[in-house]
Amino acid sequence: MIKIIILNGPNLNLLGEREKNQYGTETLKDIEKSCKKFAEKNQVKVDFFQSNIEGELVEKIQQSRNIYNGLIINAGGYTHTSVAIHDALKIIRIPIIELHISNIYNREEFRHKSLISKVANGIICGFGTEGYEMAVNAIKKLIKQ
Repeated sequence: MIKIIILNGPNLNLLGEREKNQYGTETLKDIEKSCKKFAEKNQVKVDFFQSNIEGELVEKIQQSRNIYNGLIINAGGYTHTSVAIHDALKIIRIPIIELHISNIYNREEFRHKSLISKVANGIICGFGTEGYEMAVNAIKKLIKQ
């Protein structure tokens, strides 16, 4: 069975409470539940991990290289600032999808630059929380190539 990890960065633990006009009302637990259900129907095992701490995300990325077939990352604000996450992603040899709930290109200019995009196989942004299921589907296809 294909195994995928979905990493979520800072402040995503507050989905459903913060900026509802930008991120909607679903919580990260809601997203995890629906995503796992979708993945199961598609013969994929999905694990979720969230941290507000950059180093914990880097460690999880490093560990994933020997455990998972693919990685989906919504790095939140670290997307635009973290060389450490970029470098960790660059090391692993599994497909990577960069994910954002909002369209980062329709937001503040500082959000237009992603340090993750250059090491990701693809980017999904602007489709709301449905982007998580889209990312599972996309990475499954990348793995099977």
